[in-house]
Amino acid sequence: MQEKQTSAGQGLLSALAESRALTDGLFRVVREEAFYDRPIPERHRIAFYFGHLEAFDWNLIGTRVLGLDSLHPGFDKLFAFGIDPVGGGLPTDQPSDWPARAEIERYNERVRKTLDESLAKVSFSRPAQPLLEDGYILNVAVEHRLMHAGTLAYMLHQLPVERKLRQPAAPAPAAASQPQRMVEIPAGTATLGRPRHDGFGWDNEFDVQTVSVPRFAMDVHNVTNSQFLEFMAAGGYEDQSLWTPADWEWRSSQGISHPFFWNRKQDQWFYRGMFEEVPLPLQDPVYVSYAEAAAYACWKGKELPTEAQFHRAAYGTPEGTEREYPWGDEPPGSEHGNFDFRRWDPTPAGAFPAGRSAFGIVDLVGNGYEWTRTIFGPLPGFQPFPFYPGYSANFFDGQHYVMKGGEPRTAARLLRRSFRNWFQPHYPYVYATFRCVEN
Repeated sequence: MQEKQTSAGQGLLSALAESRALTDGLFRVVREEAFYDRPIPERHRIAFYFGHLEAFDWNLIGTRVLGLDSLHPGFDKLFAFGIDPVGGGLPTDQPSDWPARAEIERYNERVRKTLDESLAKVSFSRPAQPLLEDGYILNVAVEHRLMHAGTLAYMLHQLPVERKLRQPAAPAPAAASQPQRMVEIPAGTATLGRPRHDGFGWDNEFDVQTVSVPRFAMDVHNVTNSQFLEFMAAGGYEDQSLWTPADWEWRSSQGISHPFFWNRKQDQWFYRGMFEEVPLPLQDPVYVSYAEAAAYACWKGKELPTEAQFHRAAYGTPEGTEREYPWGDEPPGSEHGNFDFRRWDPTPAGAFPAGRSAFGIVDLVGNGYEWTRTIFGPLPGFQPFPFYPGYSANFFDGQHYVMKGGEPRTAARLLRRSFRNWFQPHYPYVYATFRCVEN
């Protein structure tokens, strides 16, 4: 047992190094002159995130777990917390309010060196500090960084192309145009969450909840850009009856008339990709806010799925058993979907048939997080992390919706069945798509 725990800890140290290399690569996308830009008005400047990843690791591991003396108390505090997009108004800081990039780099280097040297000396088997058991706290650090890799991607997506350095990516697979259809999912159960003490998870993933799900039908594919164009041509953005009062107020006050990632030039629509603008790929999934997805579903006389319906369709089987992933229990591979940082933009719907579920539904993980109509809240037995009490609980406010699946910049280890993401209904920047259900 001793050897196994030590091996697990060493594996997580390697995972931490790999996740650092990944986020380092993301910051290399940013041209030097854009380092203090704020691509999304509700978020911090890029410079903050450059320091935040190391400050988070230091405050949690260096200070709380290892009890080390601070290397830079000012930076530990300055880079500790991001901004909730709900916010209390837009931030007003200026580039001159932030430290020079070279200062942040020196802080990052010292933090990494000190943590690495200290962690190399600790035992991950029966340690004095419980958070070191089996490298638990390293899971927190690794997944926090990987989640920020996704956040940074959609944030950097909003930088003008000329302020970024193009990066390589795997080519997008071809996929034949496939008409949308629905498949019936028989009544059954869906298991939400995971058992406590059964592997790592964030606080909102515990405990297990078994839900009875009546029969329903679900779209085989995510709604595509082509299908969403039909909604627009039918006047979907002008028909108030399709929108809730709050969503209509947002649409009207912000002048929303098309998906955020689209741009119209004369009589042609374009998609604003990470590194170039291209004619709208009609077979790609559409990326929209929850409000737009719900309006489309209403127009079709359908609904967005609940979290339990998503689980039943993605992980259930006709026999009543459940899988770890839609395709089975095999770990995620490149043939199963568009995820794990291989590409910067979406691929055509249905391009990964090997990833289909037992019911024949495709792209349930990867290519875009999927909106559900379930309000984000605690599962039965929820206990906040004592070292990060606000991670989930601060968002149990009735204003956020559960998102499932994953997008092109989602790490494979975050594709586990119990993982939950969440966003506000009017936040347009994320790589979020949807599909409809009929009850």
